[in-house]
Amino acid sequence: MKKKQQWIWQHPEYPKFNYNLHEFLPKITQIAQNIGQVKALIALLDQDAQNSIKIDLFTSDIVSTSAIEGEHLSRESVRSSIRKKLDTQFDKTDDKSTYYTDALANILMDAIVNTAPLNLERLHKWHIALLSHTPSAFKNIRLGVFRDYDDMQIVSGPIGKEKVHYEGLPHKKIDDDISSLLEYINSSDDNIYIKSAIAHLWFVSIHPYDDGNGRIARLISDYVISQSFGLEYKYFSISLAIANDRKNYYDKLETTQNLTDNPDLDATSWIEWYLDRFNDSLQETLGAIHKIMSKTKFWDKIRHIALNQRQLKVLTKLLEYNAGEFQGGLSTKKYVAMTKTSLATAKRDIQELLKHGCLYQIEGTQGRNIKYDIAY
Repeated sequence: MKKKQQWIWQHPEYPKFNYNLHEFLPKITQIAQNIGQVKALIALLDQDAQNSIKIDLFTSDIVSTSAIEGEHLSRESVRSSIRKKLDTQFDKTDDKSTYYTDALANILMDAIVNTAPLNLERLHKWHIALLSHTPSAFKNIRLGVFRDYDDMQIVSGPIGKEKVHYEGLPHKKIDDDISSLLEYINSSDDNIYIKSAIAHLWFVSIHPYDDGNGRIARLISDYVISQSFGLEYKYFSISLAIANDRKNYYDKLETTQNLTDNPDLDATSWIEWYLDRFNDSLQETLGAIHKIMSKTKFWDKIRHIALNQRQLKVLTKLLEYNAGEFQGGLSTKKYVAMTKTSLATAKRDIQELLKHGCLYQIEGTQGRNIKYDIAY
């Protein structure tokens, strides 16, 4: 009895993914508009502000792509690794980076800055750097080489009751399929955002490595889009947007890769979801830019006011958040904890900040429960 065909690589037309370009045009137009806004606003910022946005975005990107796989990195360590690459004034005495976070920063920068065609050697180098300094869910994984076995399954559930979500391409077909994928990435004239979505889907469908396939796929997404983003560095984080919708990420992949759900090799639903996440990432960027601009305007507004170091420290901390986001608002007790000062001094400092228009009292708070926030 012939085995039932279940996975997309068993489809006779694989890897010719089908999709309806017309359905994507409104989303692609929105992406173009968002990118236009990003470029226009970035041009208004000085170099320090641009670097600040890059550092925040790249840190979120690395932390998020690992979090999708259940690996939780120290944000401070990742941030130090990124700052060493982008911030000429980085204080090495405060370096919290590790060999691993440095390696992750190197991979990301290579994916978004190195415009050379993507090739097999580069993929393997990414894989080695990605998994050389971190424990894997698998024992004795091989670095920088494709798997030499067929039993590559994505499963969940307790032992004995596992659910198979997907099974990777047979290992004897990996080399040819990767060659076709690289040719597509380097030569196809598909819309760049659709190409990024297809390349991501295609790579995780091959699932060529023992481990790290999802993270490499997201690096490939970054690489593809960065080739034509038109800025020195990318100003988006697809991984952060995916991490914020992680369940649907896996659901969309599973549905698209299963011939029972997708007998026509149709990638429309996956691409549509992916384009939405890319628009989400650009909206995050626009929010970050507006936040930087608000900070700049705030400091310009109060530059003539003589503030002490305690007050400056608290204002700087509040400016790390958007309005209303600071842990329920600033209280006198929190001010004392942040500045290590007395209650009386804290009250006096806060009153001065209110007088100068640096803070405002949050509506509805009074008595011992008075809370304050930054007055942008």
